[in-house]
Amino acid sequence: MELGLFMMPVHHPEKDWAQALQEDCDAVIDADHLGFTEVWIGEHFTTKVEMIPSPFMLFARVLDRAKNIRFGTGVINLPHHNPIVVAAEAAMLDQMSGGRVMLGVGPGGLASDAELFGQADDMAGRYPITLEAIDVILQAWKAGSPFKVEGKHWNFALERAIWEHGGIGQLCRPMQRPHPPIAMAMVGPGGPTAAYIAERDFIPISANFIPLENVEAQWRVYSEAREAAGKPADPAIWRVARNILVTETQAQARDQLCDLDGTLAYYFRYLRGARRLAEGRQIDASLGPVELHKELGVAEIIDQCVIAGTSNQVLDQLVALVDRLGPFGHLITVGHDWEKTGLWQSSMRLLAEDVMPKLSQYAGSVGRS
Repeated sequence: MELGLFMMPVHHPEKDWAQALQEDCDAVIDADHLGFTEVWIGEHFTTKVEMIPSPFMLFARVLDRAKNIRFGTGVINLPHHNPIVVAAEAAMLDQMSGGRVMLGVGPGGLASDAELFGQADDMAGRYPITLEAIDVILQAWKAGSPFKVEGKHWNFALERAIWEHGGIGQLCRPMQRPHPPIAMAMVGPGGPTAAYIAERDFIPISANFIPLENVEAQWRVYSEAREAAGKPADPAIWRVARNILVTETQAQARDQLCDLDGTLAYYFRYLRGARRLAEGRQIDASLGPVELHKELGVAEIIDQCVIAGTSNQVLDQLVALVDRLGPFGHLITVGHDWEKTGLWQSSMRLLAEDVMPKLSQYAGSVGRS
């Protein structure tokens, strides 16, 4: 089992943007030095809380200091982009990184981004645009000149201004062949997304903010779709994301879980609030943290989605996770906003050095049994 890092990222809105960006870069570098094998960075344009409009730029910034880790976009929201530009930028980073890019894509879940770009209010309305954009990207990576795409949402042509000997008319190609891995996240309990990922040989990622019932259903639907297509369902490519906090003492974990002003409480308050806006419902501005915490059901979602405690306690919980889900290839922990105490930096180190060697050994023995 390999260890990865996912950062939306979520920072407190009052934190200076330059500081937040530097912390994100430092987290990627730390993860690389600790032996994390991959990092996934989100993308948004209209929120101070998770403001990274270009994961590609952040990855380019840390290439020389994070020499081994693989770089995954988590995710590029395709309805908000020209897919040819996405294909070219991903190809360029793949060349610069020596073939370490994974392209995570999706329809975009932030309502304010969708409104800004004039896209459909609901995610289902953006989904067909996303699927067509994926096909454009794959064709751009594969095809030479002439190049032509005629679709419902996207149309491109490069047929006349071509000078092959001079190199004019050539599209950007990635280093990896046939192309960098494509990944998509799953939030609901399986459904068409899991089946689509299975049919297209993409990487399945189970989100970190959903109950385990959904995660179980996702793998079941994915596996059934693979079987229907005559392909094996290889759990080695499955990414399971969870919020994991490893502390020196049990009291530290308990304090963080109970702190209404703490990182975890703020994280899930933000997520639940953003989801409410996506559903077309407003948030009462008069509610304070305590009332909002209760209104949005934050305590319940923390109980469902957070694994916290000392190294031994977290190991026990992760072993139980493997027993419940079966072996999977990649555990993705969430990178949360760094506090002055160094709590989350310490958690990354303890997870990598104390927990993962034992968990990997256990998962390997389960996989062989």
